[in-house]
Amino acid sequence: MLNSEVTKDNLNKMVILFYSKVLKDHTVAPFFIEKLGDDMKNDRWRPHLELLTNFWASITLGDSTYRGSPFAPHLDIKGISREAFQGWLRLFYETQDSIYTPEIADFFKQRSTLIAGNFMRNLGI
Repeated sequence: MLNSEVTKDNLNKMVILFYSKVLKDHTVAPFFIEKLGDDMKNDRWRPHLELLTNFWASITLGDSTYRGSPFAPHLDIKGISREAFQGWLRLFYETQDSIYTPEIADFFKQRSTLIAGNFMRNLGI
C-alpha cells in the first residue's frame, strides 16, 4: 500500500529502500561504497541514513533536526558525473513510486530534480 502522507518513519523507510537500490547499481554504487562501504548496517552508513532522513524531513515536514550543507560533501567526490546524477535520479524516482502515492511521489521527483540540477551546475558537470 502506498503512503498518502509523509512521516518521519516512512521517510526513513524510503531512504533505506533507496540506498539499498543504490548499492546494486553499477553507475551510482561506487561513489557510496568508496565513502561508506557496502554494508548499510556499518558505523559509516547509519549516520548517513539518519542524516538523509532528517534532510528530507526538513524539506517535507519542516523538521529542524537536519544540520548540514547538502552540497558540500559532493565537492570531494572524485569522478562524479552527469551520468551518475541521472542514475541517482532514476533510482530515486523508482523508490518514490514504490513508497508514496503519485501526488507525493511527484513532489519528491520535482524537488530531487531541482536539487540534482543545482548540484550539477555548481559542480560544472
